[in-house]
Amino acid sequence: MNEVILRVRDLVKHFDGVTATDSLSLEVLKGEVHAIIGPNGAGKTTLINQLSGVFLPDSGTIKFKDADITALPGFKRVHLGLARSFQITSIFKNFTVRENVALAIQSHAGHSFKFWRPARNDSQLTEPAQALLERIELGDRGDVLAGNLAHGEQRQLEIAMALAGDPEVILLDEPMAGMGGEDSDRMVQFLSSFKGRHTLLLIEHDMDAVFALADRITVLVYGRVIATGTPAEIRSNEEVRQAYLGEDEAA
Repeated sequence: MNEVILRVRDLVKHFDGVTATDSLSLEVLKGEVHAIIGPNGAGKTTLINQLSGVFLPDSGTIKFKDADITALPGFKRVHLGLARSFQITSIFKNFTVRENVALAIQSHAGHSFKFWRPARNDSQLTEPAQALLERIELGDRGDVLAGNLAHGEQRQLEIAMALAGDPEVILLDEPMAGMGGEDSDRMVQFLSSFKGRHTLLLIEHDMDAVFALADRITVLVYGRVIATGTPAEIRSNEEVRQAYLGEDEAA
């Protein structure tokens, strides 16, 4: 009944003799919010980089919808339905909010960037861009320069750009990074609206956000998985508490 949409088996990645990913195996179920947590240096972003095609693993396999994507470049993974947002916001700050989303739609459609200027007024791009902005509650911000958005709004915009290709799985690398309490709460509500519509694989240091959002949680330490389970199972896991959650509680 629980369909596996993303399957990782025995993934290994070394950097200058350091093992960043250590025989890591992981299954992400279709429609779930799956969080990856762990202390600094646990290999969380390295894992996301391998899933998105920024890095290729030294060994192991990555399967997306049963297709082996281990060696595929990132852009081909995007066109298969695997999108990503980054830890540091990556938007075009001198373009309007609507233009940012229209550009993402144009990119997914396979058009060359050289056609961007006339495309600014192309209703085939601007209308779906506006529809996406309405969906992410930025509908009234379309004509604002992206650089003038509040930080939380910029994060929402980046996710809208990831949604431009209607992906099945979205990889989110610390979407709450740099946010205060109120912005984090709004982002949790925002991401909650994606449940059941998209599969989310989430890296996040904000434990309140993780336990509010996640259906399942995987804990990494030194590049290896030490536990996977529901939020309740992870809270009660003594090895996890000692490796990570206990450190936060003692801090």
